[in-house]
Amino acid sequence: MEAFKSQNNPAHRKKPDTGPVSVTIPASPFMQKLGSGTGVSVYLMKRSPRGLSRSPWAVKKINSKHNSSQQSIYQERLNEEAKILKNLQHPNIVGYRAFTKASDGSMCLAMEYGGEKSLGDLIDERSAQRLGPFPAATIFKVALSMARGLKYLHNDKKLLHGDIKSLNVVVKGDFETIKICDVGMSLPLDENMTVSEPDMYYVGTEPWKPKEALQDDGVITDKADIFAFGLTLWEMMTLSTPHINLGDDLDDEDECSEEDFFDEEAYYAALGTRPPLNMEELDPSYQCVIDLFSVCTSEDPKLRPSAACIVEALEASLAQN
Repeated sequence: MEAFKSQNNPAHRKKPDTGPVSVTIPASPFMQKLGSGTGVSVYLMKRSPRGLSRSPWAVKKINSKHNSSQQSIYQERLNEEAKILKNLQHPNIVGYRAFTKASDGSMCLAMEYGGEKSLGDLIDERSAQRLGPFPAATIFKVALSMARGLKYLHNDKKLLHGDIKSLNVVVKGDFETIKICDVGMSLPLDENMTVSEPDMYYVGTEPWKPKEALQDDGVITDKADIFAFGLTLWEMMTLSTPHINLGDDLDDEDECSEEDFFDEEAYYAALGTRPPLNMEELDPSYQCVIDLFSVCTSEDPKLRPSAACIVEALEASLAQN
């Protein structure tokens, strides 16, 4: 893993051409809710037509509580996600199944069911149980699966995911499969792996944003995903959200809210930088993922490895062990 040694220091797009779809999506109350995001909720749709057992789908729908203007914005985003997802096929990317109307008239995106929980959910659960960092082997497996998915997006499809974080990774079982989801914020990359369309901008999620995405004149490349990927590994080692320091030493009986301990000035100063690790919690088995996290979170995007480089290095390490 020599390559990963620690260093010192929305656009207007066309609606997807989905073609005829014969599937019927139930109304929300008849499906199990898996989770929710900005303006949308995801449900589990079990499929057993005529007594046959088929693999379930995950169905993303616009939340009905929003006003018509908000629903229009979220619908456009869902349209775009369907358009992008329909053209993707990779074992580490959640697969497209259908884009159609539910029985209640709402448009929804049916996807491969990647698992009941996101990586973010599992991090929260582990934190609540005070189990400490995920095992190094588990983080390595997540890193390799995510890197393979990003390599496919960047190299084969010339797409920047645009919102990599633990909540956008779904896990089935005991990390049996690991898949990247939520491609609705994806942006096209040119031959130089740069987002060059003038009317397209990087959205991301603030704690995972790289330095260049926080600058008005920052150049966004495939390395923006790599920075967020590095912070996702950090999440698994710390069970925390990047740059959110909320009084970890508080007693459980303390009734003060987390917001009372949020240092807003320190948070904004830390955005786009490499957050520290508690090395006392990490034994030598973590050195590989620590080195990978470190190089991926370099503030200079040119110093971050490409997804293809990460896959090559991790697969070589796997072959040696």
